[in-house]
Order: sequence, then C-alpha cells, then structure tokens
Amino acid sequence: MKTTRIIVLLLAIFSFSTADAQLWKKLKKRAAEAAEEALKRKVEEKAANETEKTFDSIFNSDGKFIGLKKRKKKRRKNRSKKGVEMDDQTEGESMEGLETDLEALEVYSKFDFVPGEEMLLYDDFSNDALGDFPSRWDTNGSGELVEIDEEKWFRLVSKSVYVPMLENTLPEEYTIEFDLLTKGLDLKTSSQAMLEVWLHDNSGYQGSPNRAWVEIPMCLFIDPGFIVEKRVDDKRIMRNQIGKDIRSVLLEKMHISIAVNKSRFRLWVNENKVVDIPRLVPEGITNFKLYPKSLRDEIDQLFITNFKIAAGGQDLRNQLLEEGRFTTTGILFNSGSASIKAESYGVLKKIAKMLEQGDIAINIIGHTDSDGDAEMNLALSQDRAEAVKQILIDQFLVDESLIATEGMGEENPLADNTSPEGKAQNRRVEFVKTN
Repeated sequence: MKTTRIIVLLLAIFSFSTADAQLWKKLKKRAAEAAEEALKRKVEEKAANETEKTFDSIFNSDGKFIGLKKRKKKRRKNRSKKGVEMDDQTEGESMEGLETDLEALEVYSKFDFVPGEEMLLYDDFSNDALGDFPSRWDTNGSGELVEIDEEKWFRLVSKSVYVPMLENTLPEEYTIEFDLLTKGLDLKTSSQAMLEVWLHDNSGYQGSPNRAWVEIPMCLFIDPGFIVEKRVDDKRIMRNQIGKDIRSVLLEKMHISIAVNKSRFRLWVNENKVVDIPRLVPEGITNFKLYPKSLRDEIDQLFITNFKIAAGGQDLRNQLLEEGRFTTTGILFNSGSASIKAESYGVLKKIAKMLEQGDIAINIIGHTDSDGDAEMNLALSQDRAEAVKQILIDQFLVDESLIATEGMGEENPLADNTSPEGKAQNRRVEFVKTN
C-alpha cells in the first residue's frame, strides 16, 4: 500500500503547484510505473506459488528434479517387508556379492514386456561419426549424432519424419525398444509438443490411407495425456485420449518399449504400461516411423539411442522342452558389467514362471560380443550368468539346486561382430536343459 500513498501525496502536491507542472508530471508518471511494477511482481509471485504447489511432487525443496524411481525409493526406504523393518544395513547385506540393483528390479515388478528374439535392426550409432546423420536412418528433415555422458545419441528435430532402414518390411508381430532423452523442456514448452509413433503401410514421409499412431506428450505444465488414432482407407476409426501422466520422468532418461501383436498395440514408458489397445493397428501395416512435433528447436531437444527392432515372440517353455535350449537377448546388462538392467524384468519373470511349471534343471550360459579382451569377456560372461542365476533365486525363489552356470565369452558367436545387430545378437544368455 506504500506505493498507493505515494501516488496520493504526489497528486495533492501537484494540485497546489503550477510552476513546476512538467516536473510533477514526470514524477507522477514514474510513480504510476512503480505501482504497476509492484502489481506485476505480486501477480508473478502468486503464479510462482501456484506453480510450486503443482510441481512439488516433481521437484525437491532444493530445486533438484526428483524422478519417479527416486520418489518411490524414498518411500520404500523404511518400508516393512514381511513384518521385518528393512533398513539400509539389512538391504546391503541381502545384496552382498550381487551387482544388480534389486530395488530397481522391484520397481519393474509389473513390467510384462518381453522383446522379440529375431533381431531386425539394432543401432547404438557406434559405426557413425559425431555430427553426422546416422547411416541406418532416413528423413525428410535433419538430425545429427551428439555425445552425452560418453554415449552417442541421435538428435531428432521437430517436423522431420525419421524412418529406420530395414532390409524387409515389418512382420505381424514385433517389438521396438529405445532410450529417450530430453533437454530444455520447461513450463514454456508447448502443450502440443510430442513425439509421434507412426505405424504406416508405406515407407514414405507422408501419411498413408491405413495407419495408426500414438502421441507421446512432451509437456510439463499440463498433462495432455497420450493420443491414439487409427485410420482405415483414410477414414478415422478411432481417436482417444489416454490419461497417463509422465511429467515426472520427462526430464530423465526414459526407456520406451513397444509390442505389436497383429492388431494389438502396447507401449511402456519405463516400467509403466501407458497404452494397451487390442485393435489399434490396421491390416497391412509394414513400417515404423518417428515424428517429433511442436518442439522449440534449439531449446526443446529430443534424443534417442539403443534403438532395437526384433521380430515376434517365442514360446520359451516349448522350445526348451522340444529343443533342449533357448537363447534370449532380452536380458540386458550395463556395458562392461554384470549388472542387470531393470527393463529385463519381463523376460526374467517369464523364465522363472517357466521353471516353476516343472522341476527343470538348467545351465545358464553367458555370451558376449568380441569387443575388448577375450579373457576379460570370458570372465564377464561367467559373471553375467551368475547374476541371472542369483536374480532367479532371490527375486523369483527358483530352487538353487536346479541351476548351474557357465561363461563362454566370445567363443560361439551367432552373428558377425562387425555390425551393431551382430554384436547385439551375440550378447545373449542361453538356457540349456540338463535333466
């Protein structure tokens, strides 16, 4: 109210003096501007308080971003398990000798994604130079490879269509995985900002008469949800908004998993299934594309890496019983270590369930690609086999006496180690029936 009193005083003085009219006029103008500025600050302060209330579940008190996993971890820290309080010391003792983060795997306990086994394309951009457009992709716009935390990422630019270059068209059943990273997103990013996942009947840059797509939202200040649409003969058959809020992870590295089983479409963001529609995909869909939209170029930045397309799924139990073995590339490890990535949970759960259906004794064999020293790869493959065994015992209560382990290193490749696909196929875990 001090500013208001100043204005009244100035007006009173102005009414009793005419000699310095020009001076008082200027003072009056400055006072009005001061009042306006004070009012503006109050409005901004109120807006900031409202924004802080809205985002208090996303940002910590010190301003640092809190991801969904970290918030869950904080809530679980002193949680009781089977009537026994689990403190940090007890948890550490239970994980002694095991590199894999069991708590991270627990977060993925409802993750039921199982990748296909026939590798169609794998691209970590290791064969491409920084600053270049990746050789395994096509576009009608632009893009480039950059390095973030010593890892290559493919930067996607708004209003450009990106098409992975496959040797053949997609089958009826396939899976797609990639890591997704954003930078620059803030409260000014458009509510229309998104990454569209296209399923088309052609490999061109335009739409097609038969198509489906899912819009992954990239907005922080509201929750626009996921939009899904299906068109047949260019007529809209379905369009809907799915209310799944992913703002808490938009500023983190995310893992996107997609499973297409004929007409059924499922999509996971990290461990959470956000889309599951039985009849979204029209017949004759043979191509996959990515389309970033409404991003502020040079401010809102979008990156992908570790892109993988694999055909179909397999009945692991029948394969084990009939052929005596099966191999999976769906159990993923951190580079150069035996630490199992949390997104492997769906495969591990399926294997455990298979073993529960009968007293099947198995030998778990770890394999690596040929990168690095052969002797170190041999030791690494043994450690990875042991890590898988330990997870099956600790997380899924599989009988330890039924599991043996072995490491083969790089000795028995299934594919050429000169290509990213070949290396990804050779980094595998094999299960061999022994009874």
